[in-house]
Formats: sequence, C-alpha cells, structure tokens
Amino acid sequence: MKLTEEQQAILDGSQGETLAKVMETMVRYGELFGADSMEKITGNYNHLVTSFGLKALKPVYDLLDQLIEAGVVSKQKFSADPRPMDKNVPSNFIQNFVFNNFMYTRQNEYEEQLRKLGLMDRDAFTRTCYMDEVGNTPKKGEVLSWSESSAVVYANSVLGARCNRNSGIIDVMGSIVGYVPRFGFLTDEGRKAKWIVEIRTSKKPEAQLLGSAVGMKVMEDVPYIVGLDKWLDGKLDDNAKTYLKDFGAATASNGAVGLYHVEGITPEAVEQGRALIGEGAKTYVIDDAELQRVYDSYPVIWKNKDARPKLCFMGCPHMSLEQLKSWTGKLENGLKESGNAKVLVSTVFTASPGVIKEFRKTDYAARLEKTGVILSYICPLMYMNNPLSEKMPVITSSNKLRTYTSARYYTDDEILNQLTKGE
Repeated sequence: MKLTEEQQAILDGSQGETLAKVMETMVRYGELFGADSMEKITGNYNHLVTSFGLKALKPVYDLLDQLIEAGVVSKQKFSADPRPMDKNVPSNFIQNFVFNNFMYTRQNEYEEQLRKLGLMDRDAFTRTCYMDEVGNTPKKGEVLSWSESSAVVYANSVLGARCNRNSGIIDVMGSIVGYVPRFGFLTDEGRKAKWIVEIRTSKKPEAQLLGSAVGMKVMEDVPYIVGLDKWLDGKLDDNAKTYLKDFGAATASNGAVGLYHVEGITPEAVEQGRALIGEGAKTYVIDDAELQRVYDSYPVIWKNKDARPKLCFMGCPHMSLEQLKSWTGKLENGLKESGNAKVLVSTVFTASPGVIKEFRKTDYAARLEKTGVILSYICPLMYMNNPLSEKMPVITSSNKLRTYTSARYYTDDEILNQLTKGE
C-alpha cells in the first residue's frame, strides 16, 4: 500500500503512539482486501454500528478508554445504531432482569464513552441516520467510514456516497485517523454491476420481499435493477427513498449487498445508465412466481407454528415519517372495517428519536396512540436477542429482523390483517 508523507508520518508516530496504532490497524485492514492506498474521509459525519452496551464487549470499552485518555477522538461527529432497550416496549419482569443484569449492563457507561468520542447528540441513535430528521445525510461522492449494513447500502445506492461494508470499531478508527483504505466500493470498478435484475411483476413488489430475493441471489455482488422504475413513478422522491430503504436493508441482510443501481432512479444509474453493468454480467428475472417461491422458502422456527402472535415489531430499519403517517391511516381504516377499537396484537412501531420528535408535532401521533400502538426508538433486533424474547411468537414485515431472529415474516397487508382483524 502506498502512503502519503502525512499518512506515513502518522504511522511512524508523529502524532503519538495511540494514533499510530489506529493507522496501523487501518493499513492492515486495507492490505487484507488488496487496497492500493488510503483515501481521505470527506463526509461531515460518521455512523457507528456498535450502539449496545453488551457485557461481553469489555475489550471494546477498554479500547475506547485508551483512545479517550490519549485524546484520540473522532475527527467527525457521529451517530450510532439504535439503543437496545426502552421501558415502554412490552416485556415481563424476567425479560427485564436478563436485559439489565446479563445483557446490556454497560449501556449508560458506553453511551458516555460515545459522547466523549464525538456523538452528535444524546439521541443520535438510529439505523436510518441518513434521514433529514437525524441530520447525517452524506452527499454524492463523499467518502465514508460506516459499517451498519443497511445504512451503507443506502448511502452507496440512494445517495451515491462511497463506503465499504466495514466492521464495528473499524468505523470509528477510520473516523479517528481521517482515512479509509481504498478498495471495493471506493473504486469505479468496484461499483460496477455483476448482475442484471429484471423486474417483471404484475404489481409493485413488496420492498422487503424483493430485497430478500435479490440479496439471496447476488449475495455480495452489485445488481443493476431494470423495471423497478415504473413502480417508483420514475423519480427518487420521499416515497421511493422509503421503499429503497427497506429494499436495501433486505438485500444487505438476506445477502451481503453493499450497493445496487436502479435504472432511471438512483444517481449513478441516472448519470451512467447501463455503462455501470460489468462485462459478463448474469441475469436474474423476478416475476410474481419467483417472489412467491422466495416467500414460501422462509422457515418458521416457532416451537408452535400455529401460535397466535404476542408481539409485532414494525421498523427494522427504523420507519420514516411518511411510513408512520401512512400506517396510522391504514390501522384506522382497518380497525373501522373490523369494528375493533385497538390493535389485536401488542405492536411496536420503531423510528429514530428525530423522526419521533417530528411525528409528535402532527395530529397523527394522537391518532396512532388511540390504536394502541407503542412508538419507540428501540432496536427490535437487540430486543429479540434476549433468549426469553426469542421464544415468543413475534411477527414483523422486516426481512432483516426475520433473518437475524426468530421473528416471523409477513407482508405489510398480512400484518395489517392480523393487527386489525386477527386474521
């Protein structure tokens, strides 16, 4: 790897032993992936994937203490993934005992470390940091040091930023030293598509289901998606961004996609078109039958497959402001049709603190509360990691949550029917 004079000087200890170790870590990381040089981070903010104070992460806390004591902190302010606990989310005494005494025992201490390192503000905890209400929205072409998979794929694809799928702690080290290794999605060649995905469905495909199909097929490769633009009205508006948020999260969790191009929609596809397709690209056709095949392939790992759901999580990654509004209307209409006053399954809608703050300024907030739905900033995945939560029959329309936990996936329409009609 070729280093500049400044980078070599940092590695040689010109700015202290601790920063030299951080640079060495980033250099070694880059060498593993064949990086030819280091690239300067240009984004205004970073985003950290590690937001939870798990007891088992003691080496992380020790490392952060060393950085803080040496005055080696982030060159950027940063946001972080969601908090793992919220007292407003339904849980019993034993579940809470496990959360507080065996799992997230270091949460308060860890959050204080993050504040000292450069956390944007006390409530900058969300997977959807790129939303306007959060304030961490990269610009096209900016180089980032993120690692949260759903945020990385959104930044790369929808915003046109440049970021590899880094790992936790590597993200903060890149931000501290100000450089990341140049390989993968930081290069023009690494952003070319190896798959052409043709959408031939008879209706707008469910974002989470389509993303799952694409992710499981292309895995870590870059897909160029044709035929989706007509279902997104040919423009990258708020509705399209919300759709692509959920689609991308599913591609990243059901596969390992870090970048996709949607013809006529995403910035690089608009600018370069099919020049983004690499030589020898494979083709994958998705029609109604293929989506049904993917849906039917999901395993149900509940002990009692016929159990009635006890909890529903919506928002993994966090819901947008428009999703909260639209789902409020859906629930109201569904409850009115069924003659029910409140949802029939304990339900938690999750969103970033910033989005929740804006939502509560609208009349939708009181209307949603009347349906019995709980609004929370929690990370559903962290809740489901509790062994006692894992045994519960939990439903979701998030393919990410389905992939990583025992939660059972249903489409949005199926979720709505279960919540309002018990069907």
